Amino acid sequence: MNKLVDTQDPNTTQPLPKASNKPIIWSLFAAGGTITALLIPILVFVIALAVPLGLLSADLFSYARLVELANNPLVKIILFFVISLSLWHAAHRLRITAHDFGLRADGFVMFFLYGLAAVTTMFLGWILLFL
Repeated sequence: MNKLVDTQDPNTTQPLPKASNKPIIWSLFAAGGTITALLIPILVFVIALAVPLGLLSADLFSYARLVELANNPLVKIILFFVISLSLWHAAHRLRITAHDFGLRADGFVMFFLYGLAAVTTMFLGWILLFL
């Protein structure tokens, strides 16, 4: 009868890999990178090029219209995912950049940056839910 032990595979002498939070962080990083790569160029085109070139009316981006748009529950959900996933992507990029620049206190950097992304995500959810 095969009996699984937490630290060792019964068929070999090699220990099983430890549980890791890397798949969670990598999925947030990848989703954030994908969303950022797809949506930010569109936003830059619409806001920085289409309106000044006269391709779109500036009235489309009036404060009253944007507030009305942001009060739509579907738009709130989209805003939440776009902003929060971009934050997680940025947190991971900054962690890797800090390591590349020689900051080897990875535990502190990881705790600080991912903690900041988590707190900001919760704050964003609170703002979008109650305002």
